[in-house]
Amino acid sequence: MSADHNKRSYRLDFLVAAALVTTGLVMSGLALTELRARDPQQLAQATQPLQSTPGAETKPPAPAEPATTGTRPSNIPPEPARPDAEAQKAGAKPVLPPAPAEKTAEPIKER
Repeated sequence: MSADHNKRSYRLDFLVAAALVTTGLVMSGLALTELRARDPQQLAQATQPLQSTPGAETKPPAPAEPATTGTRPSNIPPEPARPDAEAQKAGAKPVLPPAPAEKTAEPIKER
C-alpha cells in the first residue's frame, strides 16, 4: 500500500468516526430538549395513585400476618452434614451421600 492510500483510509475512518460522534451528540441534545419540554410531574410519576375500593368501609379487615418470621429458631443448634467418626460409631448417619469418586482428591501433603 502506498502512503497516499493510507492517508485516504485514515481520512475516511476519521470522517466516519466524526459523523458518528456528531450524530450521538445531536440525538442526546434532542432527547434532553424533549425531557425539558415535558411536564415534570408526568416524568416523575411512575404509577397511578392508589384508590380505595368502593364499599371498603363495610368489608372486614384483612387477616393478620402469620406468626412466623421466616428466621431460623435459635434454640436448635446446627448439625454437620457429615458427622465425625466417633458420632458415626455411636449410630449417627450422614445427611449427605458420600462424594463421587471423581470428586475426591488426595490429602494435601505437608511440606
